[in-house]
Amino acid sequence: MKEFKDKIAVITGAASGIGLAIAEQCAQRKMKIVLSDIEPKALNKVGSDLKAKGADITAVVTDISKVDEVKNLAQATTKAYGKVDLLFNIAGVAAGSTLWESSLNDCKWVIDVNLWGLIHCVREFIPMMIEQKSPCHVVNMSSLAGVMTYHPSAVYHLTKHAVVAVSEQLHHDLAIRQSDIKVSVVCPDFVNTNLMDAESHRQEEYKNDPSTLKKPDGPVDTEAMFRQLIKNGMPSSKVADQVFDAIINEQFYVFTHPESNPLIQMRTDSLIKGENPVLPPAPSMPPMEGQ
Repeated sequence: MKEFKDKIAVITGAASGIGLAIAEQCAQRKMKIVLSDIEPKALNKVGSDLKAKGADITAVVTDISKVDEVKNLAQATTKAYGKVDLLFNIAGVAAGSTLWESSLNDCKWVIDVNLWGLIHCVREFIPMMIEQKSPCHVVNMSSLAGVMTYHPSAVYHLTKHAVVAVSEQLHHDLAIRQSDIKVSVVCPDFVNTNLMDAESHRQEEYKNDPSTLKKPDGPVDTEAMFRQLIKNGMPSSKVADQVFDAIINEQFYVFTHPESNPLIQMRTDSLIKGENPVLPPAPSMPPMEGQ
């Protein structure tokens, strides 16, 4: 896809971070945009801000972990614009530590949003795209964690690997059917987003009983470290730039941080040699505030 003016884009997780950066890019390219997010206040503000800049916006509050809400998102898209040309599956959450130290609610929440949310969106929007018989593109947000051998949050790690697998399967299924729908999967390293604040919109059914939580017994305060790494991460706007480059070039894998390529090579080499998984080196920790 080379031309974007008047194309219809659906974006999940559009109220902040990479989803917001993609929405801003869509607006700049004169697209018609369906914004989706679980946070009504933030979503409405983004919608109002983009409308004030002249963008054609439809905002739909959506919990993508719920199939009925994703069906409503698809119906709202059809009602507003009659079709969809680009689907950006960006929404995601993170929680937990090892599988045995994470609560079941942590596991269910991350799997339901990161994996089932993607599945729901694929099941609702791909048939619409196929029926249109026109060029379309799907962008799925994974992570560097989706191609690595380790992440401190086991459930986040497994869902991001699953996003890569779903994307690869989708790519092949569409190609076999000679569809004109292209797919990209984005695998960023640290990006300056609100991922670590996802707890603020955790649905009631997934909330933990504080009295039952176990503190991980690892030697490092992982949450504090990741917050600092994310704060110092790549701006979301730069990821959005690379996403649109990938759409234009019909690029499937999008590795946004070239400096991480040796880690990907390490995993690939281990697989080919049949070696045990290699633990990646700890991320380089930036100076904490006040240092």
